Amino acid sequence: MSKQRLPVHAPDISALARSLARQLDEAPERPGHVELLNLLARAVGFRNYQALRASRLAEARLARGAEPEAVVDFRRIEQWRRYFDESGCLRRWPKKHSHREACLWVLRSRLPARRSWSEREINECLRGQECIGDHLLLRRALVDGGWLARTDDGSEYRRVERRPPMEPGALLSCLPVCA
Repeated sequence: MSKQRLPVHAPDISALARSLARQLDEAPERPGHVELLNLLARAVGFRNYQALRASRLAEARLARGAEPEAVVDFRRIEQWRRYFDESGCLRRWPKKHSHREACLWVLRSRLPARRSWSEREINECLRGQECIGDHLLLRRALVDGGWLARTDDGSEYRRVERRPPMEPGALLSCLPVCA
């Protein structure tokens, strides 16, 4: 047997005692360790010890499912903010890949959700978001990075819906919407 601790909660100790006494009276001889574990598990409402153990392990896995909030590095956000002008338009293309990703999250967030665009429409939309003069580079980067999906013939583009990481989300909150 493992030495793993499994907490047991009995809402009524009197009912627990009655259940244990009844089960011990029905036993032909003194129960062993595993049998006692099963008696206790049944007394608190489980089929047996294995069912109690499985329930507690599942509870622990679900409790761990809530990830702690990531810490935002505002120094990085300040660096990324420099790629945009006062009105929120992209004014220069970053050399570092991680900086490019942050900028692409901003551009992607400004595209309306659940809408399709033709190539001409997406180009016009991106032209309004940048001052670098290369909307085609941005469109390719958005498609290659998985922020935009397009048909095989390139006639239709759609924004890929996913949640931005914590830091690009913080960058979005400090930028004005580009007019």
